[in-house]
Amino acid sequence: QVQLVESGGGLVQTGGSLRLSCAASGRTFSSYVMGWFRQAPGKEREFVAAIMWSAGITTYADSMKGRFTISRDNVKNTVYLQMNSLKPEDTAVYYCAAKSIPVLYRTVDSYNYWGQGTQVTVSS
Repeated sequence: QVQLVESGGGLVQTGGSLRLSCAASGRTFSSYVMGWFRQAPGKEREFVAAIMWSAGITTYADSMKGRFTISRDNVKNTVYLQMNSLKPEDTAVYYCAAKSIPVLYRTVDSYNYWGQGTQVTVSS
């Protein structure tokens, strides 16, 4: 059974940085795509970034390009989301997701494994 556990969320001021981690277990993830999504109060869950685990190829939502970086550590079986220049509108619960097909999916319903989420709050 795939398990995804996020960590690293917290409270940060505008312009600050955070690094989220997603510890993955239960499978060999070399043929997986891993994604980060976020959901703000009263809004739908939205795509942030994704990475093909084996090839390391990435894709980002336009509003995150240049500020967020997704990466993975094959030894630790962990996916990261480095977030810089944070804004109050980045405040949300951030979720890690996985799909056992190495395609850079960008939609919520493409992923079949989800973590519990980690809260990120950016104060103005």
